[in-house]
Parts: sequence; structure tokens; C-alpha cells
Amino acid sequence: MSGLDPGTIAEAYRASCRDELDALKPGNVHAFADGHRMAVADFVASAEISAPHLTDAGAPVGRRVLRAVEATMERVGQNTNLGILLLCAPLAKAAETGRPLRLALQAELDGFDEQDARDVFAAIRRANPGGLGRAERHDVTDPAVPLSLRAAMAEAAPRDAIARAYVTGFADLFAIGLPALTSAAARGLAPPWSTTALFLAYLAQVPDSHVARKHGPERAEALRIEAEALLSLDLAQAPVTVLLAQDTAWKAARLNPGTSADFTVATLFLARLLGGLGEADATAASGNDAKKADADRRFS
Repeated sequence: MSGLDPGTIAEAYRASCRDELDALKPGNVHAFADGHRMAVADFVASAEISAPHLTDAGAPVGRRVLRAVEATMERVGQNTNLGILLLCAPLAKAAETGRPLRLALQAELDGFDEQDARDVFAAIRRANPGGLGRAERHDVTDPAVPLSLRAAMAEAAPRDAIARAYVTGFADLFAIGLPALTSAAARGLAPPWSTTALFLAYLAQVPDSHVARKHGPERAEALRIEAEALLSLDLAQAPVTVLLAQDTAWKAARLNPGTSADFTVATLFLARLLGGLGEADATAASGNDAKKADADRRFS
């Protein structure tokens, strides 16, 4: 099996970013409503400017993330895509290899070196995500960058879903995201409503890390419970009014489930890569992983 070329990977990335923006995602920025002092145009520009760096053939993951963040900040002037890039860069590199994607992804996650750690920490400092706080060890503001990116991510895993992805082999994408897409298709949902279903699946199953950082784990868990109630909606009926009401309420409370949105983009990207590699059946087969998902997914 041959790997995907950079142009194909870049288009899969841009299309996934566009699909995520087209979907009504309560509390987040989307085509139905801007929010949090950010507009859809900011994210469209971010996807375009970051794509060439994310898909730089042969480049290490850390370099891809850093250069994409730098380009985004120069163009947009604020952090719109750090989480997306951290999730999508290992997927993009894995898709080049010609190996089964999940195996290639694990190899990438196992193979980070000190320069990857330096570049990722530099990218995080450049993006300066909200509510980051300080960590006792492996703090991104510490000039002594850890030798192991994996160790730093493991340290942050209990409080950050993206860091946890780096130490679980991106388990939630396979256990939550791909099965949610399969379920949406079985219900006859097409974009943008299948993407809304995907976003709500993440938000209802895992307390959003971004909300937890800014508002505390209790509020993140309360938001997760509120999201569970939205799963009863019939998205085939396009319930724009109901979802926009929730969107307005969460934005008024300054609640932005940005981590759930990041995982939504990454899942759409993963599904496209699997399709391009001829591994589309893995989308349905991954539903078996949902039964094995760790109980500790539910902490922020």
C-alpha cells in the first residue's frame, strides 16, 4: 500500500476544517454564529495558511505543528488551531508512510525525539491557549524543555484530552469519533448534520478540556450532562432553533467546548485519510473499540 501524497492530505485537512465550520456546534464558532471574539473567516484562513506546513512531506511532527502555528499567528493574530494541529499533524505524517494508518500513527507517537518536544512546546507558547495555567513538571513556560514529548503529554493527560490522545494512540478518535460518524450515516445524516452529531458525541462523552481549564472540572462535567440531553434531538429535522438557543446560552456564559471541536476536525480528517488509503472499512470496524474505551476518559 502506498502512502498519500501531500496534496491529497492537504485537501483532506482543508475539507475537514470546512466541514467542521459548516456544522452548528453549540458554544463554538460555526457558520450559523460567530463567538468568543472569533469569526468563521479566521478559521478558514487558518486552515488555508496551516495546510502546507501540516503536510510538509517528511517533516517531523513537531516542526509541522510549530511552523503551522507560526504561520497562523502571523496571518490571524490569535490561536485558532493549536489543538487541531496537535491532533492532525501525527495523522498527516502517518498517512504518508504507506503502512496501515493506525499502526503508522502509533509508530509516530512512539518515535518523538527531543526536537519534537522543543518544537511543540514552542508552538504552545506561541499560541498561548487560554486557561493553560502552570504544571509542576514539564510546564511549557519552563526553559528546560523535557527530553520526551511523550512524557510531557503523559504528565498533562489527566487534565487535557489532546495530551491524553498522545499516550493512548488517539483512542477517542477510534472509540468515539469514527463510530459516531458511522452511526450518523446509518441514521441518514449528511453534512453538516452528521458533523453536528459527531461534535455532540464528543461533548456528551468526555468533559471538554478547554471548558475545564477555564471554568473548572465541575462546570465541564455539567456541560457534558447538558450535551447528553441534546443527543435526543432528531438532527434529520435540522433543529436549528433549539441548537442556536443552546449556542447563545453557552456563549453568554463564555463556555467554548473547543476541545470537542478539535476532535471533530481530527475525526473527519482521519475518516478521509482512511478512505484515501483504502481503509474505509476501518471506520465501521473501529466501533468495537468503543466497548474497550478506558473509564478514565471522563476526566478533563
